[in-house]
Formats: sequence, structure tokens, C-alpha cells
Amino acid sequence: GYDLRTVRRSLNLLLLDWANRGLNLWTLEEGSMPLLSGVDTYTLPADTVDLFEHRVRYGSETNDLPLVRISLSNYTTLPTRSNQGRPVQIVVDRQVAAPQVKLWPVPDNNDYTLVYWRLRRMQDAGSGIQTQDVPFRMLPALVAGLAYMIAGKIPEGAARAQLLKAQYDE
Repeated sequence: GYDLRTVRRSLNLLLLDWANRGLNLWTLEEGSMPLLSGVDTYTLPADTVDLFEHRVRYGSETNDLPLVRISLSNYTTLPTRSNQGRPVQIVVDRQVAAPQVKLWPVPDNNDYTLVYWRLRRMQDAGSGIQTQDVPFRMLPALVAGLAYMIAGKIPEGAARAQLLKAQYDE
């Protein structure tokens, strides 16, 4: 029982490491949400790691305008964050529970839609019996990474840890 729990934990940590490195490009998904007049902050799905592309759609799908991503510190220096108009800037605030986006200017009507490409977190190992959220071409890297992580947890694995790390890094 303990071995299964430690392998599941190691697998989840490995997948988190991949997400932090941005290696899981198969988890890019397009999303959208309607924007409301006078509302500047919107919560993204909780499994969102980051946004890559973002634009404001006005009316039809042919009216997409890009949003410029700015840092939170630049956003806080805007003198009038309550100005209303068509949003032109976006801030991604990566909160613990779920990331949020802040738009400037604040939408001035309900005809805008935020359209984005997000990097979502990979599904965790769960009970260990479902298919992993990894494409088949990444299975060798998954197995090598898991072998390396487990080698550091068992006494007889320490001798092979460097070899396994080299295989995983390759």
C-alpha cells in the first residue's frame, strides 16, 4: 500500500514539474468567457497554469483584437484603473485557488468576450488505474522520470540514481 501511495505522489510531483517547465504543450486549450460591463476581474478555471494568448472579441469572430499582457506591478501603477472602454491590457494574477485576470480599461458594455489559450494542469494520478493525461510519445520520459524519482526514495536505488537522471534528462 505504501509503495502505491509513494509512486502516485512521485508521479503527481513529476507532472507538476513538467507543468512548471512548460513541457506539457498537449494541455493547451482554447477558452472564452463573456465580459460584463463594469467588471474588471475574472476568475479562470482552477486548473489553469498560465495564459499564452488572449484577445477581446467584439461581436463576430472576425472582430478579435489582441490584449497586451502587463505585469501586476504595472497594473497597480495605472492612475485610473476604473476607466471604462474596450479592454486593451490584461494582467494574469496567479492566485492559489484559481488564477484571475484583470482587464484595463474595464469593459464598458456586455458585448465583449475574452478569448484565450491556456495551459491547463495535467490530471493527477488519481487512483493509479486510469489512463494518464500524457500522449503516448511522452511515455518514455514519464517512465524515466518516475524511475529517477523513486530511485531517490529507496536504499537500493541510490546506486542507479545518476544513470536514471541522465536517462530522464535525455
